[in-house]
Amino acid sequence: MKTTCAQFLLLALWILDVDASRRKVLLPIKPEQDPLPFKSQIGCHLGNKVYSLGDTWHPDLGKPFGIAYCVVCRCEAQRGHWGKTSGKISCKSIKSHCPAITCSNPIEMPGQCCRVCPKALPLPLHPKKSEFILEEFEYFQEKDDDLYNDRSYLSSDDVGPEDSRTEYVAFLTASSPVWPPVNSGLAKAKFNLQRANLLFSITYKGIHGLSRVRFTDPDGSVLFEHPVHRIGYPHSDTICGIWRSVPRPSLHLLRLGHVLVSLVTTVLSVPEISGKIVRHKALFSESFSALLTPESTEEALERGLAMLTLSDVDDNLHFILMLRGIQGGERERIPITVQIIHHNHVIRELYANITTQEPDFAEVLPDLSSREMQWLGQGQLKIAVQTEGRHGQRISGIITVRKSCDTLQSVLSGGDALNPTKSGSVGSATITLHENGTVEYQLQLAAIMSEVTAVTLETKPRRKIKRNILHDLTKDFHDGMAFGLWTGANARDLHMLLQSELFLNVASKDFQEGELRGQITPLLYSGMWARHENLPIPLAGQFVSPPVKTGSAGHAWVSLDEHCHLHYQIVVTGLGRAEDAALNVHLHGFAELGEVSDNSNGHKRLLKGFYGSEAQGSVKDLDPELFSHLNQGTAFIQVSTKLNPRGEIRGRVHIPNSCESGSIPLSPEDFERESVEKSSQRHTEDLAKDSRSCQFEGKLRAHGSKWAPDYDKKCTVCSCQRRTVICDPIVCQPLNCTEPVQLSDQCCPVCEEKKENLEVKKPVKPQAEGCYFNGFWRTAGTHWHPVVEPFGLVLCATCTCKV
Repeated sequence: MKTTCAQFLLLALWILDVDASRRKVLLPIKPEQDPLPFKSQIGCHLGNKVYSLGDTWHPDLGKPFGIAYCVVCRCEAQRGHWGKTSGKISCKSIKSHCPAITCSNPIEMPGQCCRVCPKALPLPLHPKKSEFILEEFEYFQEKDDDLYNDRSYLSSDDVGPEDSRTEYVAFLTASSPVWPPVNSGLAKAKFNLQRANLLFSITYKGIHGLSRVRFTDPDGSVLFEHPVHRIGYPHSDTICGIWRSVPRPSLHLLRLGHVLVSLVTTVLSVPEISGKIVRHKALFSESFSALLTPESTEEALERGLAMLTLSDVDDNLHFILMLRGIQGGERERIPITVQIIHHNHVIRELYANITTQEPDFAEVLPDLSSREMQWLGQGQLKIAVQTEGRHGQRISGIITVRKSCDTLQSVLSGGDALNPTKSGSVGSATITLHENGTVEYQLQLAAIMSEVTAVTLETKPRRKIKRNILHDLTKDFHDGMAFGLWTGANARDLHMLLQSELFLNVASKDFQEGELRGQITPLLYSGMWARHENLPIPLAGQFVSPPVKTGSAGHAWVSLDEHCHLHYQIVVTGLGRAEDAALNVHLHGFAELGEVSDNSNGHKRLLKGFYGSEAQGSVKDLDPELFSHLNQGTAFIQVSTKLNPRGEIRGRVHIPNSCESGSIPLSPEDFERESVEKSSQRHTEDLAKDSRSCQFEGKLRAHGSKWAPDYDKKCTVCSCQRRTVICDPIVCQPLNCTEPVQLSDQCCPVCEEKKENLEVKKPVKPQAEGCYFNGFWRTAGTHWHPVVEPFGLVLCATCTCKV
């Protein structure tokens, strides 16, 4: 089934039908795809989007037109009468820059403006195009075209394969040139560039009272500042944050290595420690790290950062040392000694020469013994660097597992089992890795129909019949959950865990080799603290009404902030074929105000689409009824796919809250008079509090609602858009018959052969084949003009539902 205007899969938030006899009504949820902008932020505002100066994008004209790839908009700086800088949007067409077509049957490529010849690669851009156009196409490579303006979530598909490892590192030390240094602290900052968002995690030592993370250019001009909040971080010595929508000039400086990051405390306004952000290949497989500080009580400048990893097969320890403040006197080469120490005993030692210009070096410690691997994993080894000579100093630090703001998690599904199953069950796990190598796991299982016989942590088997079990969690499994600690992991085990090479497997009586299986992977930091505070909500096919036996599964984090804004993040797996892996986010709920059955195809509002296995977003201005359902635990979050458009996996949402206010517009319904009844049942006092509501014909209407006006109930549809009422006539489609029939209760005439069907059929949503469009159900073969907010009915476009 498909709609020519759009093809959608659905992700939905449902309100549980506690009592089928009770009446319910749609509570649509409007997405806030972008974080709320700061009032002082300079840029361009377009709808709910905020663009930084220098940003470029293709404008989104909304459904059914989508993104205008032949138009490029740019946020340009302009100065006002008082010298204040503001943003101005400038758009221009790039269609005239398309190269000449050399074939008679050119085709349009998705996401491109220029048509190309079949079976030919996209042609290069015209060499005479302006510098403005060249800059825009270059910048688009940094952003996904389909999600260029959606900056509220970070997904696994945000970066192309060539940029999937755009990682940077900075070593922060005292920036004061005087001796002794002002501060003895140091820090390691790791950065991950996802599209135009810079994610960072900073682990520090020897510094207190942090207030801000500051990014500056080489001249000292502040590019961005991020406040430091001490509540909710997974590690007490770690700072997590995101620099969203990094301007293009700053991205250029970042790639050139000209951006400095520093930590500012509440005591001093100037940075206490700082370092240059550079690319480093060691981050690709880093599993362990150490911050090296002077061992003597005397003030010293020397600092060190060690990043370590293991070979893929052999137990060889690779490491890179970044040294700062090394004093070599007049010598060109500075001899150093590197030691690996266990309980004050040197177990490994090597010698090297460095220079003050190139103080970084790499080395390998071969063939670690099983005891050394155990000590390394448990944080019992220390790395020390000794400089020789009169000014010799010694610095050292404990080697621990890599710290990160990402979340180690796993969704266990039947589709990922060694022998794939479709039982509709789910497993959800989160992993916490402690400094001493202890692995803390929290596993939830749901909707498993038979007795669980084994829960194990495994590596990828070389053959299906030869599994390698590292740890048995079965003894900790009770009442559908397994909470426990694994204290026996060695360095190889932890390395595989951090490199996404470990799996959780659940066996049952019905599936003795495994009913569920999931890979443990890191979920990139996104700013959603619910991931560090609450367990995710399992999503299973057995929770759908009616139950679905599927091999897919998922879990979700859903939370309300202090402003009563809803935040959610969903991870799914086991969807199988590539076309089933395309998901769309779609939230909706039902209150007790209308007769809507659980399996109704209507009352669904599409919010946004994405491709991949993850989705994240936020919603504000919820109705009081929805807060009540979230508080009572009668809400569901649901994922629908192409194979199961009415729901494939679902999970219950329970968020205790005291939110009492909030106004959300009713969802734009079809041009049916049933929406008149629903709109009229909104409480007058609630609508009066909403500054966006409209008053029309003596009645208050909710922002976003649609109704048939009293002066023409058959052939006119009105809508409320931010205190403005827009009324449009219903445009009748041309008929393929010579003698049309005008029915008394219909606006448009119909053909004689369709008259009987119209008179017999009840005005209910069909259960036959059809299409979803804008969250509404359309029967196969129907035609309609789309409604594009806030312009209303668009007569120059026609949509068709084809099966």
